[in-house]
Amino acid sequence: MDSLTLARTIHLIGVILWIGGVAMVTTVLIPAIKRFNSKEEKIETFEKIEGRFAIQARVTTLLTGATGFYMLYELDAWERYLDYRFWWIHGMTLIWVLFTVMLFILEPFVLHKKFKTRAEKAPERTFRIMHRLHWVLLILSLIVAAAGVAGSHGLFFIK
Repeated sequence: MDSLTLARTIHLIGVILWIGGVAMVTTVLIPAIKRFNSKEEKIETFEKIEGRFAIQARVTTLLTGATGFYMLYELDAWERYLDYRFWWIHGMTLIWVLFTVMLFILEPFVLHKKFKTRAEKAPERTFRIMHRLHWVLLILSLIVAAAGVAGSHGLFFIK
């Protein structure tokens, strides 16, 4: 197996674990927690499970970014950023940057404290807003992932 094939394999597994985890949090975890009766139970359960997933998300996000940029380097495909037909590369990069900033900067230094404060005061509203934001991230991620697969196999959505 050559290095490019290995990078593609790691990249794909990283995306599956990362976006699949986001899907699980969005479609299973948050809806289940929203049904809990006590706000303490909601907050404690969410933080325990989300904290464990954050580790997986950080590792897979780093692997996905590293392998993505390695593939661009190895294929000398940087000019694709200048071609609007490769908008999905811009999309993948943007989603990666967004999640990387969220996971490594905003969540540990800003959002964690804000979540706890807001969830103590208004748990239903806090979980509702968080759930909507997760849906937006999941939908954008799935659109870009689908476009990336199609685009990398020669399907251009824009001529």
